[in-house]
Amino acid sequence: MTDEQGGIRGWAAVRKGMLSGLRWTSLRLRLVVVFGLVALTAAVSASAIAYWLNREAVLTRTQDAVLRDFEQEMQNRAGALPEHPGRDELQHTAGQMAAGGQQFTVLLVAQDREGRTVYGSSGGLNGFSIEDVPASLRAAVNKKQPLTAGNRSPYHLYWQRTVDDGTPYLVAGTRVIGGGPTGYMLKSLEPEAKDLNSLAWSLGIATGLALIGSALLAQAAATTVLKPVHRLGVAARRLGEGKLDTRLRVSGTDELADLSRTFNNAAAALEKRVADMAARDEASRRFVADMSHELRTPLTAITAVTEVLEEELEFEGGGIDPMIEPAVRLVVSETRRLNDLVENLMEVTRFDAGTARLVLDDVDVADQITACIDARAWLDAVDLDAERGIHARLDPRRLDVILANLIGNALKHGGSPVRVSVREDDDAVVIAVRDHGPGIPEDVLPHVFDRFYKASASRPRSEGSGLGLSIALENAHIHGGEITAANSPEGGAVFTLRLPKDASEVARRDAEEAAEQAGGAAKGKGA
Repeated sequence: MTDEQGGIRGWAAVRKGMLSGLRWTSLRLRLVVVFGLVALTAAVSASAIAYWLNREAVLTRTQDAVLRDFEQEMQNRAGALPEHPGRDELQHTAGQMAAGGQQFTVLLVAQDREGRTVYGSSGGLNGFSIEDVPASLRAAVNKKQPLTAGNRSPYHLYWQRTVDDGTPYLVAGTRVIGGGPTGYMLKSLEPEAKDLNSLAWSLGIATGLALIGSALLAQAAATTVLKPVHRLGVAARRLGEGKLDTRLRVSGTDELADLSRTFNNAAAALEKRVADMAARDEASRRFVADMSHELRTPLTAITAVTEVLEEELEFEGGGIDPMIEPAVRLVVSETRRLNDLVENLMEVTRFDAGTARLVLDDVDVADQITACIDARAWLDAVDLDAERGIHARLDPRRLDVILANLIGNALKHGGSPVRVSVREDDDAVVIAVRDHGPGIPEDVLPHVFDRFYKASASRPRSEGSGLGLSIALENAHIHGGEITAANSPEGGAVFTLRLPKDASEVARRDAEEAAEQAGGAAKGKGA
């Protein structure tokens, strides 16, 4: 890989991290957006108010100055004209009026001695004309007002702002009091408009800078606020993964510090509770294992005696008193049941302790099922639908335990005939055991694999220990498989066993876990 490619990939990774950090559901992004919107609203509002106030101030100041000069020029110069001036006189006076410092254009309108309307403009013949004056303004200027105590003049000065080709103008008009020409003024407001545009650009730039500053400020605030939240999230994930010794570093006295202390207290309480539960569970498993182990020694002797008694019962003309024969048979039966219970308890203890391991071998599934049925004399009661040649790498002993429990349970609690079918499904072997009994009640289905579960509370004692299906499920799990129970639509219960064709990966993982546990135990002892 070249340096350039490495740099491109590095930038891509950084950009991806930034985008993931600012996803739409991110609290950081929401803080930045809210800060930005608040800053934008405040900046736009302030800029709009400032622009409007400055605009009115600039236009009003310019307008008042122009109108004041125009009104003064009308009184001094236009008022000095004769009552019926000529065109040249109007033209000359208009030029004098426009020569002031306000640089406006003047149009004078009057009647000559022959009664004709004459015009005089400071802009020449092609300059400011009467057509450039709005009709409404002309009507207002020429309208004579009645004289009252509050109105001492029949004519007043009127003005109006207009826009022509994008350029703003101020148009004003008035008549000379006491008789004389009517004057109109046209003033360009383009310089003021340019100043206002410059002000608008300045306010816009200030708004943009305020928005950027607010975003940076929000980012800094979000980083300060969210860093403890991020640490809390990481600690919560570690706690959820089982790392109960996870704690947060607490600094400060704010709400986030209180939250960190609360988390640490909760984690410590949870660690203590889990440690207590683990200790009790370990003590319980040790008790069951010790009890099962201690029971095996007397059971071995009792089993030997019961075998002798059983032979005596089967021997015709034996020395067993007919009066005690039922008791002897009960002892033989209960001894077998107790022996099976102890074996099952020891097997369950191995599963709970995690010491159960697979001994794998290549087996023909059909042959394995046939051997299981034949060894228990179930050939007449079981209908097998399995083709030879379906091979899998499994633990033969544990598979035999699973099959014996499933088929035996179907024969004991279901109805004959029991049908066992085998099929291949991708990389798995599926074995279905179906009986023709009444099926499993719906309220019992979720509990059929529970330890010591009895479907009928009125019959707490039975030939089974209540551990068979649980042990079968554990043996399926150790293979990486599963067992499900359901009722067939045609009647009867169906137990479906699904096992991988090759459980080597599961066995390898279990071996690695066992090695890690052994290493951890050795490390703990060394410490």
